[in-house]
Amino acid sequence: MLEQLKAQPADALLALIKLYAADSRPEKIDLGVGVYRTADGATPVFAAIKAAEARLLAEQNSKSYLGPEGDMGFVRAIMPWMLGDFDPAGRIDGLQTPGGTGAVRLAADLLLKAGARRIWMGTPSWPNHVQILNAVGLACETFRHLDVATQRLDFNALEAALDKAEAGDAVLLHGCCHNPTGADYSDAQWDQIAETVAAKRLFPLIDLAYHGLGHGFEADGYGLRAVLAKVPEALIAYSCDKNFGLYRERVGALYVMSESASQQPAIQSNLAALARANWSMPPDHGAASVRIILEDEGLTKIWLDELESMRARMRGVRDALAAHQAIGSVNLSAVGQQNGLFSVLQLSPEQIAALRADYGVYMAGSGRINIAGFTDANIPHFIEGLRAVTA
Repeated sequence: MLEQLKAQPADALLALIKLYAADSRPEKIDLGVGVYRTADGATPVFAAIKAAEARLLAEQNSKSYLGPEGDMGFVRAIMPWMLGDFDPAGRIDGLQTPGGTGAVRLAADLLLKAGARRIWMGTPSWPNHVQILNAVGLACETFRHLDVATQRLDFNALEAALDKAEAGDAVLLHGCCHNPTGADYSDAQWDQIAETVAAKRLFPLIDLAYHGLGHGFEADGYGLRAVLAKVPEALIAYSCDKNFGLYRERVGALYVMSESASQQPAIQSNLAALARANWSMPPDHGAASVRIILEDEGLTKIWLDELESMRARMRGVRDALAAHQAIGSVNLSAVGQQNGLFSVLQLSPEQIAALRADYGVYMAGSGRINIAGFTDANIPHFIEGLRAVTA
């Protein structure tokens, strides 16, 4: 039977990692891997996490299963940060998942079980979105999120797509710090999205994978809360991998908002059954560390200070790139208006290959760059290479 299997294409980003590692040039720049880096190129463990882990090591007295719902103290500790002043009156609950990826997969499973057959999403998007949604049998209908050439968010394409969508269709929305474009909807646009989704009776799935990395928790949560205030039902896929630096611990949660609080027990039983069939029990260590931080005022302050330093560094990098305005076909001014870890540059495959070969600049073939890969020291080298390949 195994002879019937055909080799799958290698993951392009993993191949890029190997090429970068093999490059001996000291001036090389890694803009590919999607993790936060300090100005020294490190992806350190948060001091708040270190402190929480020390407490966990000293106080945890069992490694027994928690159940498919995971650490519910963690799940509920995230909710005030996610919801802000929005009061769901018992209509929102969730469970722990292996990262935001697990949350998106569980959301797709639940949508299919609830009767959804089609989901709308903007492109470009996180590549794994389509793979996950298709794997469970949801048909993906796409619209253009960003015109990469002009770096303009295409809100008209979103409106046209939602106009074609039918009641019962789902729509996938990035809550903030859009991956891979960095282009987010304005508050006014979120208000309009909320009105349209409610009027068309669509089911929103909001992927909140970078909460707090744009302009802070309140500003980054505006779109989510605007939608929740208008619709009877929604799904929220949440990740702590980025805002707590817990990439390898796989820390996430899926939340479901129902029309009434009385529906939650049935919803939770379905979530638990689907989780049991997917991964049985989620990993505990990272979620327990997050819970300890959010339960301790002192650790929470340390964590928020660390997050603020991350935001400030990424904003500084964006401002430094934007100061160069336009180089050839590349509109760097727009990078300064975007948010989070990523932006997508208008570069051809040949130009991307030339940057890698001649200047040691490693980026995804789509033109996606990781903003945290830049430093004050390497930006001039990048600009020099960009001028050369776009001349």
